[in-house]
Amino acid sequence: MQVRHLSVVVVNQRSEIGRLSEAVDRFGEEHHLSADDIAAVNLALDEIVINIIAHGYDDEREHQIHVSLALEGEILTIQVEDDGKPFDPLEAPPPNLDLPIEDRPIGGLGIYIVRSTVNEIEHRREGGRNILTMQKTMAGRAGQ
Repeated sequence: MQVRHLSVVVVNQRSEIGRLSEAVDRFGEEHHLSADDIAAVNLALDEIVINIIAHGYDDEREHQIHVSLALEGEILTIQVEDDGKPFDPLEAPPPNLDLPIEDRPIGGLGIYIVRSTVNEIEHRREGGRNILTMQKTMAGRAGQ
């Protein structure tokens, strides 16, 4: 079975999110992924990469964030790698959705959204880098 790849390097600037999203859109269209699956992948990546940009660095230097997609059959593996501060988003407590919105603490909703978007997610710290790997089963691929 052929594995299809996409590799994108973005820098830690919010303006890069649009370029990443466009690359994911093209990858999805080229490989006949559903619009819903493409939107879910973009949502997860937006949450993860914006969090890295907003909270991952203590300096003003430019940092590279590596994003890769690998599609094998109906399984899409998404990997995000950064050299930011050590942070395992899986350790974040789930938000209390039973509280009225005005009583909820800020933060924590993004990783909740990501977890609800993908089937599997894992984090590891290796060589001074955060490596977040997610897997998502694609709902259906046209022409497959």
